[in-house]
Amino acid sequence: MAIAHYIKEIGRGARGAKALERAQAADLMGQLLDGQLNDLEIGAFCVAMRIKGETVEEMCGFLDAVQARSQLLPATTHPVIVLPSYNGARKLPVLTPLLALLLAREGFAVLLHGMCTEAQRVLASEVLQRLELPAWEQMQPLAVGQVAHVATEVLHPGLARLLAVREVLGLRTPGHSLVKLLAPCAGPAVLVGSYTHPEYSVLMRDVLVARQMTGLLSRGLEGEVVCDPRRQPRYDAVWQGQAYCVAEQQAGTLATVPGLPQAIDAQTTADYTRAVLAGQLPVPQAVAAQVAHITALAQR
Repeated sequence: MAIAHYIKEIGRGARGAKALERAQAADLMGQLLDGQLNDLEIGAFCVAMRIKGETVEEMCGFLDAVQARSQLLPATTHPVIVLPSYNGARKLPVLTPLLALLLAREGFAVLLHGMCTEAQRVLASEVLQRLELPAWEQMQPLAVGQVAHVATEVLHPGLARLLAVREVLGLRTPGHSLVKLLAPCAGPAVLVGSYTHPEYSVLMRDVLVARQMTGLLSRGLEGEVVCDPRRQPRYDAVWQGQAYCVAEQQAGTLATVPGLPQAIDAQTTADYTRAVLAGQLPVPQAVAAQVAHITALAQR
């Protein structure tokens, strides 16, 4: 095994495992992305990391390898808002496209990247297709006020292959943590990140700090970066590597959100998104607040 010496370190269980150094993590991920690992090696890596958990140094190394190999958005003078989208809708409509289009209306260039990692979910990309925003097949300059979405395979086929392991193992892999921290841009970017488990908020924040990135982190809607329209989450920001709290979580959950459909299919969600953008329905208060926080960070 080309990565046997790495598996030997990270595969000793939750107590006996040792963390990889940043350069080692970059080398391991680079071999995976370059297609040098077989299915057995990839499976061993994913299970070992699932048990051990990722460290900041490891995540930085993984991102180093991905950033060096992926298609990147050409550099611009304006910051690009990056929305990773890998969970989709399960119980509530996926409002990531609405967030993207509201940010574009504020004058930002918005890049959404993602793919299907769980069956029977409605994806943001499906909603965007019904909003007549076709997916890009390659990176190109992104103008202000424009929304683009690309599949993970366009960024790098090896990264998409790593995420697809979930269908076989039934477990999330390091790739799922990695893509939520990925801003595939050659120029300035503001990453909007989300987490489901509170411990990941600390890991994500510390990775952004270590990599001197700019981003806004909060608990997302069923794993998506857009907030739950029924409540106000805590927001933590990192600006060029400096971390600070933007807003504390507000108590309470709304019983209803005006106009929010009960159906979660892509067409219904697209119709709702159009109605909100046209002013026929109100922007959910929580989503409007999220747009304001992202805008303030991007304009800092």
